[in-house]
Amino acid sequence: MSSLGTAAEALESLGPIPKTMRAGVFREKGIVRVEEVPVPEVGEGEVLIKVAACGICGTDIKKIFQRYVEPPQILGHELSGTVVAVGRGVDKWTPGDRVMSFHHIPCGRCFYCQKRLFSQCQQYKTTGLTAGFTPNGGGFAQYVKAMPWVADRGMVRLPDNVSFEEATFIEPINTIVKAVQKARITASETVLILGCGPIGLQLLMVSKLEGAKLYTSDPIPQRREKSLTLGALESFDPTSGKLVEEVRARTDGRGADAVLVAVAHPSVVTDALATARPGARVLLFAANDPVTRIEFPAAAVGIDEKEILGSYSAAVDIQESAADLVLGKKLPVMEIVTHRFRLDSIQEALELAAKPTAESLKILITHA
Repeated sequence: MSSLGTAAEALESLGPIPKTMRAGVFREKGIVRVEEVPVPEVGEGEVLIKVAACGICGTDIKKIFQRYVEPPQILGHELSGTVVAVGRGVDKWTPGDRVMSFHHIPCGRCFYCQKRLFSQCQQYKTTGLTAGFTPNGGGFAQYVKAMPWVADRGMVRLPDNVSFEEATFIEPINTIVKAVQKARITASETVLILGCGPIGLQLLMVSKLEGAKLYTSDPIPQRREKSLTLGALESFDPTSGKLVEEVRARTDGRGADAVLVAVAHPSVVTDALATARPGARVLLFAANDPVTRIEFPAAAVGIDEKEILGSYSAAVDIQESAADLVLGKKLPVMEIVTHRFRLDSIQEALELAAKPTAESLKILITHA
């Protein structure tokens, strides 16, 4: 079957575009209500996507349960679906195309873009994907609109052998690849990943591609076990009080060459610095909210010369290569999906993501 035929059949199966749609609307701290809202209208250069699936990100949880953004908003940015309408001037996309879409795309011209600090670009900070209200992704709705700069440079076409669920990992894997590059992970280095939730396990997957010797830490036994199946040599219980001892015992007393922090808790940064050797890199992936304050011994940086690095969001210049890790099925991303919820049960899904159980890892909202 030709791709043209596939696209036409996909579009026909989606039916006409309605005037209103169902959406999970963030209305107050900790509360998302499923409501009927208008389907976004498509203007010049814009694309309308019918959402098939959307992952729940830790950032969504912080915004909703700690009210880091002001309601009402429709969140969800790890999304995939089918193009159902295009505005005047759009020639890259046709109704029926299967796609995923980023929600941030930089201008490519400003001071920060020239320094590869894309996430600091003012246009990047202007969210270009919306389902209504203040633009903030919109994957928790049935339809989202990609604005011109996203429609032009921020959408990825999906091959027929890649499911919509797999495609929800393209955006988060981009952020993971960026972080691993920022931490300068190389072959044969000893890398410790603190936290074996969805982010920690994706950091593990990508670091494994670099040939690093990988160790993990998590208080939940099932998560430690999952990390072993994905490539960790050993996984430690941080509540034992022996984490530093365990890591040093495996590195001739030095400590890890790099520590990747996938837990948004200040005390974990102390553990990261303690387990890192002098001159090592400590990358803070999860510590990205405006409220948390972190304290650490000044000597860890000033005398031991340990580097503390940050990495936030995706990078446009690795968009193709990072997407290929998912599209080419080079990472076992679906092995960490444990729960799927329909849109009507989004509050239940979000609460599980906010308070994970021993069995829960990546949680998806499915519309199809």
